[in-house]
Amino acid sequence: MERESMEFDVVIVGGGPSGLSAAIRLMQLANEKGQELTVCVLEKGSEIGAHILSGAVVDPIALNELIPDWKDKGAPLNTPVTDNHHWILSETGHIDFPHFLLPPLMSNKGMYTLSLGNFTRWLGEQAEALGVEVYPGFAAAEVLFHEDGRVKGVATGDMGVGRDGTHKDGYEPGMELHAKYTLFAEGCRGSLSKQLEKHFNLREGVEHQTYGIGIKELWDIDPAKHKAGTVIHTQGWPLSDVAGGGFIYHQENNQVAIGFVVTLDYANPYLSPFDEMQRFKTHPAVKAILEGGRRVAYGARAINEGGLQSIPKLHFPGGALIGCAAGFVNVPRIKGTHNAMKSAMLAAEAAFDALVEGSEGEKELTSYADAFKTSWIYRDLHKVRNARPSLTKFGVTLGTLYSGFDMWLNSLGLGALIPWTFRHGHKDNEATKKAKDCKPIDYPKPDGVYSFDKLTSVFLSNTNHEEDQPCHLTLKDPTVPVKINWADYAGPEQRFCPAGVYEFVDGEGGGKRLQINAQNCVHCKTCDIKDTTQNINWVVPEGGGGPNYPNM
Repeated sequence: MERESMEFDVVIVGGGPSGLSAAIRLMQLANEKGQELTVCVLEKGSEIGAHILSGAVVDPIALNELIPDWKDKGAPLNTPVTDNHHWILSETGHIDFPHFLLPPLMSNKGMYTLSLGNFTRWLGEQAEALGVEVYPGFAAAEVLFHEDGRVKGVATGDMGVGRDGTHKDGYEPGMELHAKYTLFAEGCRGSLSKQLEKHFNLREGVEHQTYGIGIKELWDIDPAKHKAGTVIHTQGWPLSDVAGGGFIYHQENNQVAIGFVVTLDYANPYLSPFDEMQRFKTHPAVKAILEGGRRVAYGARAINEGGLQSIPKLHFPGGALIGCAAGFVNVPRIKGTHNAMKSAMLAAEAAFDALVEGSEGEKELTSYADAFKTSWIYRDLHKVRNARPSLTKFGVTLGTLYSGFDMWLNSLGLGALIPWTFRHGHKDNEATKKAKDCKPIDYPKPDGVYSFDKLTSVFLSNTNHEEDQPCHLTLKDPTVPVKINWADYAGPEQRFCPAGVYEFVDGEGGGKRLQINAQNCVHCKTCDIKDTTQNINWVVPEGGGGPNYPNM
């Protein structure tokens, strides 16, 4: 069966804040200039917001520019931040570090804590009201090219293919979506974005990306303990020589978002980010907040942490990378939504101008990159460019002290005194040491009240995949997991995955074999990043598969 095709002026891959902001800005410009424009947004989740996950504390600066009357339009930013705390944890106690001693750029004054999923759904409504065609449940699986090498668009994955590759009843081939410009807004470690970086050599002359994994839960807590607008960030226990920390955000409706981030350049293959999160909740200060509450949601997602020096070339013939597909997260501020949205707006403006000039995609969107370099995104990231790599360069304790010094000077307008930009050193997967050089970590068993196991957690993520489909967690060499990962590193994939996807089980003949429970996958992409040998390649499953987060 041949694939059918549809033609658009702009196709946007990914229905998150950046993709929808690009679509909205394009239609705003078209309406202002009286231009006809066709814009399509593809979202692999079953609905807009199904796969989005963040803390989240959002800086509304980009939203103020994109939709100035967002309050009148009912945007779900209902809980302004009213109180900030930074806790330094020991195993049994904590110090509430005075907030006035933190660099001013880390202040959350004027910010909102919210469900990014609900915010994204609202953005989707705004986009559709402007005439954007939004297609949830369709996963972009392939980049299409013109004969001259320009990106032509994307093709969605085939539906109804069995695990053995045969066509089942109801098989439907993917659809081709052709566009003059295609904007890739897949989020962190997007499968097509990764291919485009390699195909067009977009990382030439820049640092590699580095990552963390964020694990998050929503809890309904005792109303007597709820303090809407209170934001708590933590560092220290349960981590020691690994960068990361926790967050607790008191959101609306007597609910707290609680999470834990671990940088993926950790060395010990026995470390489990999921279990570190479960330990974090047993700290007396954290436990006191959750006591009498009930866990109602769970999820996980990789986070770009490379910062300014890791942003690739943003444009290529026929398209551009926007949002977290490029990596605009401000790590010390623990915020990226504002930068993702603004980058999308800049790309949309560049694409619109090119379309008005009559371009069919042959004109590269160089004005997008130029606009980025003069934008507040660049200034936002430039001030903190040394914060994350200093933790690798000097270690967690000294690196934290240096980061504070560096950011204070930038906050005081003395950034010229720091003309250097640190490099990141090794890639995250290269940091893993062999098991023989590390000590196993004895994690306590979950108590079912504050701490839980992976499968119980995945159940709360509403994750679902059609089981009889090709495995989307592909292995370049199926012998590597046992021959190298198990033999040399004690099988770290069974620990770095927060969803119980990877298990080493007894095989025939008494050896081990890797079992991949792909139906559990929450699409966090950690395996694609942290796998020591880079043998795992994450590709999209059938559209609509994966988690179905209600309000993460």
